[in-house]
Amino acid sequence: MQGRIDYSVHYREPHRHFVDLELMISGIAQPKLQLQLPAWRPGRYELGNFAKNVQRFAAFSINNEPLNFRKLTKDLWEVDCQGHQRIKVAYNYFANELNAGSTFVDHSQLYVNPVNCFMYVPEWVHRPASLTIHIPKGWQVATGMTSTGRNTFEVKDFHELADSPFIASASLKHNSYEVEGVLFHLWFQGEFKPDWPRIIDDFQKFTTAQIQAMGDFPVNEYHFLFQIRTYKTYHGVEHSNSTVVALGPSYDILKPVLYDEFLGVSSHELFHTWNVKALRPAEMQPYDYTKENYTRLGYVAEGVTTYAGDLFLYRSGCFSDYDFFKNVHTLFMRHFHNYGRFNLSVADSSFDTWLDGYGKGIPDRKVSIYTEGALLAMMLDISLLRDTQNQGSLMTAMRLLYERFGKTGIGYTEKDYQNAIEEVGGRSYQQFFTDYYYGTKDIEAELRELLSYVGLEIQDTRSRLYFENRFGFKVEYIKERSARITDIAPGSIADRTELKLGDEIVSINGIRILGNLKEWCKYFQEETITLTINSEDDTHKVELTPNDERYYRTRWPHKVHNATDMQKANFIAWTGRKF
Repeated sequence: MQGRIDYSVHYREPHRHFVDLELMISGIAQPKLQLQLPAWRPGRYELGNFAKNVQRFAAFSINNEPLNFRKLTKDLWEVDCQGHQRIKVAYNYFANELNAGSTFVDHSQLYVNPVNCFMYVPEWVHRPASLTIHIPKGWQVATGMTSTGRNTFEVKDFHELADSPFIASASLKHNSYEVEGVLFHLWFQGEFKPDWPRIIDDFQKFTTAQIQAMGDFPVNEYHFLFQIRTYKTYHGVEHSNSTVVALGPSYDILKPVLYDEFLGVSSHELFHTWNVKALRPAEMQPYDYTKENYTRLGYVAEGVTTYAGDLFLYRSGCFSDYDFFKNVHTLFMRHFHNYGRFNLSVADSSFDTWLDGYGKGIPDRKVSIYTEGALLAMMLDISLLRDTQNQGSLMTAMRLLYERFGKTGIGYTEKDYQNAIEEVGGRSYQQFFTDYYYGTKDIEAELRELLSYVGLEIQDTRSRLYFENRFGFKVEYIKERSARITDIAPGSIADRTELKLGDEIVSINGIRILGNLKEWCKYFQEETITLTINSEDDTHKVELTPNDERYYRTRWPHKVHNATDMQKANFIAWTGRKF
């Protein structure tokens, strides 16, 4: 009998936030069986160390006789099977975190990302498995898994199981739409009053735009699983035939303040169905859940997806000019305000996501694969349009990669990505890759030149915050009172005055700061100011005198006045929108 695991999930006291998991393991031929819990989850390239949430672990024969076990590593258990071909493993998992990649249980829902909490036998990772979910009568289950009965599901292997989140609840709201013969489900859990006609219309638009660009859809059914929260949150995680998005607060989602982000994260995660889930870097084909999966291709996996998500919303009419340019402006701000761009390339920053990719890290060390990858994707897209007289684009290259690698299950390399770009563009892009992907050359000159091709220019304006613009430092407020310095521009007045990260600004010109540093700096603008600073071990004063230098400038993309007919045509080829 071939080895197989039948999983079941249940819980007893939801207020305690523990999920109980039971594994019926059959077809055991070895004297000892190893069970691995994943150390990370795809979509977030850092170790999660989920084993820290396991409170109890036990193993039994089918007759409930206890079996001996021991831990071999932080997340690997070994059970002495004592000659039994079939055993039961039972453990619990603390499920009290609710984001797009977590596991959570309370009285209202059971929400599970199996990659957090389901153990597997390493040598059986490609074998089929089943799942039974024990939930109250009347609850629904939202998931991309194939149902085999009431709350029972079958998966082809552990990779599919790990990639199949589910929400079980009595309060799920559901609707669906169809594009190109593919059924798309919309599931909402939480306090939300969906405007179905508006939501479905916009989702159909950007879904259609993506499928038409990429040729077909990798799966025959897809599920958007939304965790709608009553507080401010924003997070999305991609899966092969589903995504989980956590968003809030509820009352703002259908308002302009949050609706664009609702569409933005949804479009982003949908494009991941091609880029990352089907089309995957070679280093992650297949995933190894036990350790870091290093790759330098985060600028494609996340950067291209970030750019494509917004571009398709603009092309399909879901985004206005302002919406699209606002997001490009945000990329400009994040890029130009990050002096780490001069120290670590985006390829090396991708490799280092496993080190500190999701934290601020030390000053000016690294860049974001999302921001830098998206800007470079935009630059490549326009460059390809220019080189092909608007006949080829970045999406042409991505479709080519999808056909060659995504559909075949073969992982692609950095060279494969560059080759696809060069095949579409008809020339070498080696210098571009050397300078910008693998190097730290300033992109501004080439960025301005490429934007000019599509009739855009970058308008420089000063920061809204006087102290950012004139002195070169940023702050966060401590309980809406004093201001703690979080960033300092190298070579700025603040830097030369020897202000330090973490310094706490208590007063300005003898006036106590009460969450209003912005207003007092504006009041004293063009004057020398005296700041009282609480440092690590002392309190002292510093004087700052403004000069003609500017720091943390704001850059906005704008359509040029008197654009030529050619620039207007190029803009239409790029965005599908009138100039």
